[in-house]
Amino acid sequence: MVENYFAKIKEFRGIATRYDKTDCSYTANWNLAAALIASR
Repeated sequence: MVENYFAKIKEFRGIATRYDKTDCSYTANWNLAAALIASR
């Protein structure tokens, strides 16, 4: 189950490649992706 979650998270290109410069914006994108996955 955890592996499937990380596979879905990596579909979001910005998270998989870590384009964000600050930890705050990276965390915000991670939370957004998690919310989108949970809403599906």
